[in-house]
Amino acid sequence: MHRCGHVAIIGRPSVGKSTLVNALVGEKVTITSKKPQTTRHRILGILSEPDVQYILVDTPGFQSRHRSPLNARLNRTVRDSLEGVDVVVAVQDASHETAEDRAALALAPRDVPVIVALNKVDLLSDKAALLPRIAKLAEARTFAAIVPISAERGVQLDALKAEIAQHLPESPSLYPEDEATDRDERFLAAEAVREKIFRLLGDEIPYATTVSVDHFEQEGSLRRIHVTVFVEKPGQRALILGEDGQRIKEIATQARLDLERRFGGKVFLEIWVRIKRGWSASEASLARFGY
Repeated sequence: MHRCGHVAIIGRPSVGKSTLVNALVGEKVTITSKKPQTTRHRILGILSEPDVQYILVDTPGFQSRHRSPLNARLNRTVRDSLEGVDVVVAVQDASHETAEDRAALALAPRDVPVIVALNKVDLLSDKAALLPRIAKLAEARTFAAIVPISAERGVQLDALKAEIAQHLPESPSLYPEDEATDRDERFLAAEAVREKIFRLLGDEIPYATTVSVDHFEQEGSLRRIHVTVFVEKPGQRALILGEDGQRIKEIATQARLDLERRFGGKVFLEIWVRIKRGWSASEASLARFGY
């Protein structure tokens, strides 16, 4: 008997959803950082095992506090991603629950099994605190399972997979066994650059940026990639460029090295930084950038 199905990974921003997807797939298919809003798109991570294929649907963090056209679109992506899934994994921090956790959990369809993954158990100083945390969750709603995990350390991921597999339908695989994501190389290139911006810059600048691939060409094992980073203000452009262009060089170098590991070949990466005022509040611009 072979099982296959879609598993939506939901939760508030910065709770470790993308880290969990990467850990389950066994390779990096979605970018990560400690900042909210790192994931902005619906991305599939595909894990194929002899008797089961998990199609993991990574989603943006559900945002209930800050209102903006971009956040509204990201929240819509979360809702749309829940349509037709077979299982929902709601990721929460093992140490505490927030109003945003409850808001994300409320999105889960009532007719779909919901598994709570209590993440970051490795950071708990008192593991006994998990018991009342689990008991309180179980009182609020009937879950298919509640599994303490550490996505970062790989703790209890086999137990989580076993719980998910029980609820997947009998079905042949929907994707080739060697496929790890539904996204193409152009998308992965843009995301690699955006990840480095999130990791290397302060709290404000990453949210004012988006990345577009202008040119992607493959010559044998060499890929030539030209991307544009769009910001909203001149000062933001200056911060991304850095003094004498040093910061954009660092962003490009780190992204290039990641992509070379990912693609298994040399990458020539050129990055331009341009100003597009108000792009994150413009419905036309958001649509153009794929949000």
